[in-house]
Amino acid sequence: MGWIEAVALAGIRVTAFVIVAPPFSYNAFPMRIKAMLGVGLAVAVAPRVTGDYVEREIGPFLLALTGELVVGLALGFLVMMAFSAVQSAGSIIDLFGGFSLAQAFDPQSMISGAQFSKIFHLLALALLFVTDGYQLVLGGLFRSFGAIPVGAGLDIPGTGELMIAGLGQMFLAALQIAAPLIVVLFLADAGLGLLTRVAPALNALALGFPLKILLTIVFAGVVISAMPGIVESITGDAVQTILGVR
Repeated sequence: MGWIEAVALAGIRVTAFVIVAPPFSYNAFPMRIKAMLGVGLAVAVAPRVTGDYVEREIGPFLLALTGELVVGLALGFLVMMAFSAVQSAGSIIDLFGGFSLAQAFDPQSMISGAQFSKIFHLLALALLFVTDGYQLVLGGLFRSFGAIPVGAGLDIPGTGELMIAGLGQMFLAALQIAAPLIVVLFLADAGLGLLTRVAPALNALALGFPLKILLTIVFAGVVISAMPGIVESITGDAVQTILGVR
C-alpha cells in the first residue's frame, strides 16, 4: 500500500504538471493521453519516490493528494510563464506591425492573438519536440521529487516570490525577442513622420500600414532564425526555476 500511495501522489503531481506546462498542455493532445502520460511517468519515477515514503491514514493521504496537486500546478505554471515570453513577443510584434486588428481566439492553444503570436507559439512548441527540450522539462520535474518529496507540501511564500520574479523575466524576455522588429518599426514611423513634415500632401497613414506590414514580414525572419537559441535559453531558465522551488 505504501508503494501504491507514493506512486499515486507522484502521478497527481506529474498529471497536474503536464496539463499546465508546455508543450504537453497543447489542447491537440487529448486529456486522456495526458492522464496516461502522467500515470506512465509516475510509474517510471516510482523507484525515486517510494524509498523513504511512509504509509499514511486516509485523511493525511487525501491532504497529501491535494498538496501534490498544488505542487504540480505551481511547477507547471512556472514553466508556462517562462514560455509565455515567446507568445508575448509575437503579440508585441502584432501590435507594432498592424496585425493586431485581425485577432482571433485559437481553441487549440487557448490563446487569443493575431498571426505572429500564434506562429511564435506553435514554433516554440515544435522546437521543444524537435530539439528534445521537452526532455529537459521532464528532467526538471523528476528532479523536483528530490527537492520536494511526495507529501511534503510546498513553500508557498518562496514559490510566490519565484512567480513574481518569473513574471518580470517573462516581460523582459518578450521585449528582448521582439526588440529588433520594434526598432525597425519605430524607425519606419519616425521616417513617415519626417516625410509628412517635408511633403504634407502625402497621406502618411495610408503609406504606413502597408509599409509596416511589409517590414514586419521581411524582418520577422531575423527573429524566427534566432528562435532555436531563444527556446533553448527559455528551456534552461524554466528548468532552473523548477529546481529553485522548495
